[in-house]
Amino acid sequence: MYERKMIPNLTCGLDLIGEVLYGKWKIRLLWFINEGYKRPSELQRKIPDASGRVLNMQLKELEDHELIMKKIYPVVPPKVEYSLTGLGKTLIPVISVLGEWGDNNEEKLRSVILSRFNDLSGH
Repeated sequence: MYERKMIPNLTCGLDLIGEVLYGKWKIRLLWFINEGYKRPSELQRKIPDASGRVLNMQLKELEDHELIMKKIYPVVPPKVEYSLTGLGKTLIPVISVLGEWGDNNEEKLRSVILSRFNDLSGH
């Protein structure tokens, strides 16, 4: 597994939030856990494009950053559930505002994103 060799630059709030939320699926994971999807298999079904390995890595990072908690039940087979910590819950309004911004600018954003892919593929 990749391990960072240099200490990240954490001089402002944007550096800090980038450090804890960097990862393609982290914002969605936080949102879905808040919505009540707590088991790894439920989260995998909500984000089918993500591999289980990547989701597990990003869940571990969210746990390490104390945004989520992992509870392992002593049953066979093992049962695992995730929940938001108090700190994680404070991100939900921020994620909601980001989602609204995306919804409000959906047409423009979709256009510029797709045009970039068309440029890269030579179309």
